[in-house]
This record gives sequence, C-alpha cells and structure tokens, in this order.
Amino acid sequence: MDNHTHSYCKYYNIEHDFSLTDLAAFHGHLGPYIVLGYRIGKYVRGSFCDDPFRMNGEVYCSGTPPQSCLADGVQLGSGCTLGKRNIEIIPSETIRCVFTAGKKQVTVTPRPFPLPKGDRDYHAEIEKIAEDLYFQPDAHLFDVTHPEEP
Repeated sequence: MDNHTHSYCKYYNIEHDFSLTDLAAFHGHLGPYIVLGYRIGKYVRGSFCDDPFRMNGEVYCSGTPPQSCLADGVQLGSGCTLGKRNIEIIPSETIRCVFTAGKKQVTVTPRPFPLPKGDRDYHAEIEKIAEDLYFQPDAHLFDVTHPEEP
C-alpha cells in the first residue's frame, strides 16, 4: 500500500466502536460471523497495526455466506476495506484471518461456536449467539499466532 500520512486531515484514521445495532444496520441483520469478524478486526487494529492504510487483510473461509460474512465485520473492525483494495476473501476449508503490515504478520483463527440445528426460531437463535459473542473476551473467540521473524 502507498504510504499515507494525513496528519492534516481531521477525518483520517478515526477509531469507532460499533454497537450490535451498527453491525446489523451495515450487514442487514445480526449474525455471529459479522460479530466475530468485527471483534477480530478490532483486536488486530488495537494490538497489531492501528493504521488501515498500512495493513492488508485476508479472510480465509468457504467464500460463501454465512462464513463470508466474517469479511464485513473485519472491514468495520480493522479498517481494511474493499474500496481501498486491502482486504480479500480467499476460499478455504479452514477459517482464519491473516493480516500483514510491512514485514509483520498475524494470523487470527476463530474458535468454534455452536449454531442452532434447525430450530423453529432459528433466526432468533442466531441473533442470540451473535449477541453473546459480542460480549465475550477475545481469548474465548479466537487464537492469535505471529510467525517467527527471520
């Protein structure tokens, strides 16, 4: 990515905490994958790279909903966006997010969470799971690995 220094811009690199309502408004409904992606993105921005112009994200998942919904949350949490072309979805059998900033890299692997099994109130159950995930500590939601530096 280009080196962006916009210290003179008041709307550059603004951090924002998105509520459950914000996530649902952006995504069209509230589901566990957007919440999980948001929490991953927020973690990475807070502990790995705080400038979304210097970071790239790769979301490894099935490439289709509901897993691909992870990318919507990652965009909101990390600031890596489709418009800046610094995020992409890569079809994979295993779910993980890989972020790079310069020569640094971090991989965030979501931990499994329970999904309802054809319950009559499936969509209400999905929302409840998403709400619960939103308030969980990071360590309960995902594992973080940093490759060895050369």
